[in-house]
Amino acid sequence: MPNLSPSTLDVVALVTFLAVLIGYGYVTAIGSLERRSIVRAVQRQRERWMQNMAVRDMRMVDAQLLGGLSQGNAFFASTSAIIIGGLTTLLGWGDKVQVLLERLPFVASSSATLFEIKLLLLIAIFAFSFFKFAWAFRLSHYAAIMIGATPIFGSGNEHQCQQHAKKTADIIGLAAGHANTGLRGYYYAIAAMAWFLDPAALLVATGWVLAILIRRDFFSRSRRLMAED
Repeated sequence: MPNLSPSTLDVVALVTFLAVLIGYGYVTAIGSLERRSIVRAVQRQRERWMQNMAVRDMRMVDAQLLGGLSQGNAFFASTSAIIIGGLTTLLGWGDKVQVLLERLPFVASSSATLFEIKLLLLIAIFAFSFFKFAWAFRLSHYAAIMIGATPIFGSGNEHQCQQHAKKTADIIGLAAGHANTGLRGYYYAIAAMAWFLDPAALLVATGWVLAILIRRDFFSRSRRLMAED
């Protein structure tokens, strides 16, 4: 392996991190992979849930379940906003924070500009997560409206009810997709924090987070249980 200078290693680590951050979502959305993921397994269960909802007269339980899910999105959206505020404050005190961090063992020294780039990377990740969670929260409201608009099940409108239930499940799936992407941002942020230690630590943390995501999306016990009929 060639002997990389610290500045070169920083660039390599950052490019690798961004490639994983951007590429993972696109790769896992490929048809053959997506069908084997926990995302598809959960979506099939949502469709069953909405199909059952469509034939019930009382749908308050369904609305309550959806409300509970949407509250999680609101929590993470507000948490992301708080984190962004804290990181922005650190950005204003960059010199002092950098001095304090570099006193810790295993923390590599870096220029003030590079330190600010590390902070900006974290801010960008949490800002992205904020918008994802906020939109997921909004989509949950749309899904609740769709549940309320579901026709009363009867002998003459079975097909209409089933079609409406499918659309409602798709809306909930969209909300879950945005929330899932926002949650991945938290995983990536943990990896990005390793950059404050050393660029090599960022490479290791990126690989570690990627392995966790792959396992949970495709090889976890929860995926097997959700995929069972």
